[in-house]
Amino acid sequence: MRSYDDMLFLPHHVSSRHPRMPVSDRAAQFSPFAALPGYGDVIAEAGRHTETKARLSDEERACIDSMIRESVGCAVSITYFIPDGRKDGGHYAEIESVIKYVDDVSGCIVLADGRRIRGEDVIRVVMREDGSLHD
Repeated sequence: MRSYDDMLFLPHHVSSRHPRMPVSDRAAQFSPFAALPGYGDVIAEAGRHTETKARLSDEERACIDSMIRESVGCAVSITYFIPDGRKDGGHYAEIESVIKYVDDVSGCIVLADGRRIRGEDVIRVVMREDGSLHD
């Protein structure tokens, strides 16, 4: 330890080439960092709520199919299931439109605006009595 006594009381070195780093930047060196990048996104995705698709009986399915076929050309309100692209489940949506036709090959309902809904995803069809789309 005695060998360093000559350096003990020397003045602090200040560089003539490099300016001093501001205190705020020095503090940033010690801030927390993401040890596992993307982990927060995975946790958020796992916590995102999805609904399970309702299972209809054969009688309920036949009733809905019959209602769809009777409603071709009419204004209807359709409640259907939209599967989630990232995880099991999905959510239900309700739209009002006119049924243009039913595509028997693909099992889809084609609406007047060009949208297609899979018949197996429909859980409710309500025909508008006055034929209009809005109340």
